[in-house]
Amino acid sequence: MKDFSGMPQSGTEFAPIASALNERRGNSRFPIQQDVYYRILGARSDPASGTGQTLNISSSGILFKTESPLTPGKHLEVSINWPAQLDGKCPLKLVARGWVKRCRGSQVAVEIEKYEFRTRRIAAQPADSSD
Repeated sequence: MKDFSGMPQSGTEFAPIASALNERRGNSRFPIQQDVYYRILGARSDPASGTGQTLNISSSGILFKTESPLTPGKHLEVSINWPAQLDGKCPLKLVARGWVKRCRGSQVAVEIEKYEFRTRRIAAQPADSSD
């Protein structure tokens, strides 16, 4: 079983969505809303990539909204801007690979196969022309 115990922490703590008493899943889900970029691995006929917004994340899965429905069984790589920073200054992203378990309307559930944190590029700042 995977866990995020080694993941970078921020000053913000996230409360699980449902209590253990009325939750059948083995892992707590956390309401993290962040931009998500996905690409279908080995795609031939489906759109190869897309974007969306996460709804919640657990150590074993990701639920996100996207404009394009995805077929269950598709193998994906998902990249999510992470809300915490490394050493308080370096932006991170969570990159996970997994399988589409279900798609209901615009919501896609992905079972995580493996994941890692990577550093994220910082957008270039425009030059100050007041010099």
